[in-house]
Amino acid sequence: MLAKIQRQIRKSRGFTLVELMIVVAIIGILAALAVFGVRKYLANAKTAEARNALGQMAKDAVTAYDKEGMAATVLALGGTASLNHRLCLSASPVPATAPAAAKYQSSPADWKTGDKDNGWQCLKFSMQDPQYFSYNYIGAAGTFSCIANGDLDGDGTASTFRMLGATATASSGGTVAIYAPNIDEINPDE
Repeated sequence: MLAKIQRQIRKSRGFTLVELMIVVAIIGILAALAVFGVRKYLANAKTAEARNALGQMAKDAVTAYDKEGMAATVLALGGTASLNHRLCLSASPVPATAPAAAKYQSSPADWKTGDKDNGWQCLKFSMQDPQYFSYNYIGAAGTFSCIANGDLDGDGTASTFRMLGATATASSGGTVAIYAPNIDEINPDE
């Protein structure tokens, strides 16, 4: 009878301290991995804004180059006017400095600077939603750069995304505007 009581006590006694400590350690490791994964996911979600915006800016620069332009003068009867293509010239950054660990709501007026040959009006690019990055477009003779700068975590180290483009001679003899197949990323998770 005593042996039977001892077996029942052993069956109902529960977990040992070592077993509980192992479970707590496993839960701690899983929590640490989850926090790292969530941080990486959030950083990727924020940098998607810059990647999408730069892709659109590069496409807008090529579209602006492809539009037909010619002199605004009266043609003589039977005369011709040659078409010319040109890249948009530089725009001022919006906002002027990159927001640090915050979003910035730009004004529609920020994107209306320039004219038909310069700046954001030439590109026809704008953003209506709050943004994590400062956007800049630099256009010069034959090349352009679309740039996004931001400090996603507020530590003073900036993330920089850049997409380059240029004019090139096509096999058909004309010139075309092209852009890089990839975005250059410096400290993308900062």
